[in-house]
Amino acid sequence: MAFGASLRSEFLLEDGIAFLNHGSYGATPRVVLAAQDEWRARMERQPVHFMQRVLPDALREAAGVLAVFLGVSGDDLVFVENATAGVNAVLRGVTLGPGDEVLTTDHAYPAIRKVLGFVCRETGAVLVEAPVPFPLSGGDQVVASVAAALSPRTRLAVLDHVTSESAAVMPIASLSALCRSRGVPLLVDGAHAPGMLDLDIAAVGADWYVGNAHKWLFAPKGCGFLWAAPARQPGLHPPVVSHGLDQGFAAEFDWVGTRDPSAWLTVSDAIAFLNGLGAAAVRAHNRGLAAEAATLLSAAWDSEAGAPAGMRDAMATVRVPLSGTTPEAAARLHDRLIDEHAIEVPVLARDGSLWIRISAQVYNEIEDYARLAQALTKIR
Repeated sequence: MAFGASLRSEFLLEDGIAFLNHGSYGATPRVVLAAQDEWRARMERQPVHFMQRVLPDALREAAGVLAVFLGVSGDDLVFVENATAGVNAVLRGVTLGPGDEVLTTDHAYPAIRKVLGFVCRETGAVLVEAPVPFPLSGGDQVVASVAAALSPRTRLAVLDHVTSESAAVMPIASLSALCRSRGVPLLVDGAHAPGMLDLDIAAVGADWYVGNAHKWLFAPKGCGFLWAAPARQPGLHPPVVSHGLDQGFAAEFDWVGTRDPSAWLTVSDAIAFLNGLGAAAVRAHNRGLAAEAATLLSAAWDSEAGAPAGMRDAMATVRVPLSGTTPEAAARLHDRLIDEHAIEVPVLARDGSLWIRISAQVYNEIEDYARLAQALTKIR
């Protein structure tokens, strides 16, 4: 299968734009959107029959397909709208009190940091952010930082599998082993991992794992999941409590009231699309293209990547050699790139520098990143 511009027609992406930001919201293939439309039409033809007699089995079947893809049992996996919703559900069931500590790193996704801060504020617990210097030097650095921040008061660790802003693949198996050795339950934020990585959740060894299928797995927007180890399922409830209360893990999450389940029911079509391209080939293409692009941009800008090659996959951050290092400066640069050069790519302000985070997907090719390199020379 030939990847690159020839595959762009499989998506609805606007012509003329160099779309280098698959990581934020993904891009859903036409064939998957068509399958979603069919589920919606089926639902609307006989809503009562669909909701009461079709949906329960269809939802469990879709969860089973996704679970096999992720290396776990469908009984232990439920759908949520996104990874943040899954984190909220887990935190609702964790008992915390004054003086207890919740550990994350300073690379955590901003929304998750806010959730953790809110829970700590409400319970009197303390949020501890292990500092991980950026640019990163290697996985051992991350493990050492987390180990130093763990304490006898740590009641929960919430750690990324793939960081969002710094685009680093964390040594999650080592971090999981560390937490187990200290008796600390671990919730993994795997928002970017499904589809990007060859993910086996069972092998990670966490207590809970949340992820998105609408990023790198090609599912429609609003398709996230929560996996919980069987021992962690009692007392775990969805953010919205409804008819399924106390009827079991899957029953509670599968029905919280009327909503559009079509994104979840289409996950099997998304996985089929990925497998049709060759899942291993897609991952190799994306990883290789992101590495090539990071090298190109670093050389063009006399700059550096934010993480070593061994900690990168289908995304990479590269330092931008421009003055102005505030979030406002980052927003201005983003807007100029899209408005003046038709390049969609996130710009971040971190640790006194501006960084551009590139994504690589099957519809991208190296010319897209060469266009970005040239555009920045004009903005200077």
